[in-house]
Amino acid sequence: MPKSVIIKKNGGPEVLEIVDTKTNKPGPKEIKIKNFAIGLNYIDTYHRSGLYPLKLPSGIGLEGAGVVQEIGSEVKSINKGDNIAYAATPLGSYSEERNIPEKIAVKIPDGISHKIAACIMTKGLTTFYLLNKTYAVNSNNTVLFHAAGGGVGQIFTQWAKSIGCKLIGTVGSDDKIDIAKKNGCDFVINYKKDSFDKKVLEITKNKGVDVVYDGVGKDTLEKSLNCLKARGTMVSFGNASGALSPIDVPKLLQPKGLFFVRPSMGQYLSTPEQLKEASKDLFEKIKFGKVKIKIFKEYKLKDVKQAHQDLESRKIIGPAILVP
Repeated sequence: MPKSVIIKKNGGPEVLEIVDTKTNKPGPKEIKIKNFAIGLNYIDTYHRSGLYPLKLPSGIGLEGAGVVQEIGSEVKSINKGDNIAYAATPLGSYSEERNIPEKIAVKIPDGISHKIAACIMTKGLTTFYLLNKTYAVNSNNTVLFHAAGGGVGQIFTQWAKSIGCKLIGTVGSDDKIDIAKKNGCDFVINYKKDSFDKKVLEITKNKGVDVVYDGVGKDTLEKSLNCLKARGTMVSFGNASGALSPIDVPKLLQPKGLFFVRPSMGQYLSTPEQLKEASKDLFEKIKFGKVKIKIFKEYKLKDVKQAHQDLESRKIIGPAILVP
């Protein structure tokens, strides 16, 4: 019987349970997929811990890739045997086999493996909307990206550099400096050692940056606002260091007329047309070498608790996957 990972209560990695599951016939607009690879993302730890509340019990995991085993009676865009990838709710990608809505599946083009597809969907589609929709970066912009050596960061920095912008990255340890530089950062700051806002203003000759992309959260927010030029944009898209405190708008945003955005994938990729546009752009960046993906680590599905421990202890410094 196929295995799946579920959570019955919130907590640490110990609440992740591997159970036998029976996959029903797909509904009219669903497809049954056998997962060959499953993406690991930091947001998975938020779902598990309860930072992002779920109705329990629940499956876990947003993205995966595999082969279609069966299609529902009204499915039109996908066929049995297709190689597909997905990254969206409903949660439950930590599984050997599952049904998913047709509308969240995209066909994997020739030349891209299941493993690569599984680990780029969430991070790559996040990069797509951050760079193209939340704030449309161009070659004249100066950009600050936090956690430039992380999973999203390694895709974002390559993609941003292909646009031609000036790119400043921060990292949390010296061993990630070279990673960020190789992926396109013009300047890299270890924010654990240096006051990054002062460094950014020094680099920009006190002009500040056009946009800050921050997936770190609590530890970097206020200093990030200091880095922005007048009418600059703060894009807060994660909480890796903890949830944000309420923002004092008159004190922090009003003096420079700053824009503050809290985007999520569902706001930008909620229709099949939007998903098709984004995934096409992502796959092309990979096929033409603008974004190069190297899987940092693979875990067996049975080792999911260790995978989450490594995620939260920052031992994973690149794309990682679970393999059923």
